[in-house]
Amino acid sequence: MSTGTDKIVSSIVSDAQIKAKSLTDEAEKKSSSILLQGEEKALMEKNKILAEAEKQANMKYQQLISEAKMNSRRMELEAREEVIEETFKNAEAKLKEIASSTSSEYIESLKEIIAEAALEIGGGELVVLLKKDDVTKIKDSLASIASDVTEKIGAKTVLEIGDNINTIGGAIVKTKNGEIEVNNTIEARMLRFKKVLRSEVAKILFK
Repeated sequence: MSTGTDKIVSSIVSDAQIKAKSLTDEAEKKSSSILLQGEEKALMEKNKILAEAEKQANMKYQQLISEAKMNSRRMELEAREEVIEETFKNAEAKLKEIASSTSSEYIESLKEIIAEAALEIGGGELVVLLKKDDVTKIKDSLASIASDVTEKIGAKTVLEIGDNINTIGGAIVKTKNGEIEVNNTIEARMLRFKKVLRSEVAKILFK
């Protein structure tokens, strides 16, 4: 091959090598760019997933804390309610014990209870219902109670013993025709005053 031809071939080969290297460099740049973009995208996706996971974890944590507080409050209220109910049971047992005795304290309370009911009705001919054991405790005082009621309201009042009732103590007073009745038994009075008493008991027990 002549020297001129060699030069031409050498020049072509050199150009081809330069072009091939340029293409190779370009390809490597593009490849690196694609890889870099992929890494950035993967990192962004990773951070997004982590942020979402953290958000969900925080929400779950707050939910668990809220539930724990609610459960704690509910348990506290239930415990208080149990203590209050136990207090009422003990009070009822004590009242039952007093009402089963012949103590002057109970007899005076019974008189007041009957008078209170008679005044609420407005006097007149009234029937007093008591438990069997209380009849002998109060029957001799009925005339005096009726007289006091008459004096206070100006309406003639007569009290008579009616049928026996099943109660811890106290009395039911009603008109002879049964149209008006005031239940002043211990159980009924405790039920009526329980809301107020519950508040007072709670203040004493949990102050």
